[in-house]
Amino acid sequence: MATPAMSNICANFEEVGQAFAQHYYQQFDGDRSQLGPLYNETHSMLNFEHSASRPGQFKGAQSIVEKLVSLPFQRVQHQVVTIDTQPTPNGGVLVFVCGNLLIDSETQPQKFAQTFQLMPTDSVGLPAGSYFIFNDVFRLNVG
Repeated sequence: MATPAMSNICANFEEVGQAFAQHYYQQFDGDRSQLGPLYNETHSMLNFEHSASRPGQFKGAQSIVEKLVSLPFQRVQHQVVTIDTQPTPNGGVLVFVCGNLLIDSETQPQKFAQTFQLMPTDSVGLPAGSYFIFNDVFRLNVG
């Protein structure tokens, strides 16, 4: 017997994840200060290059956007190589992205991986029909 959370699986999770990733990186590369509406002030969380010596966890849309705007570069271009998606309980979508970053005038791209958990807006009492970033984990792949 299916539990209520498992019966509410997003049927078009692949389309949602692909469209989200394209929109997110277009917005980030164009004007990352405008990413706030993709996050939720109460529920969203970002882990950005977290390490024991350098905390990298941010909660709420304002804190997350402040972190993204404060990154030490003027221009960035995300080159998405792969996008993997999976449905999660309660209508959510897990999006895992691997790609390259071209920062300012650098010619050698840096590799990155980023994972998003998207949740439907109606899961937090907002009008249905959209998603927000519940979890966002970003890492540069150095090695």
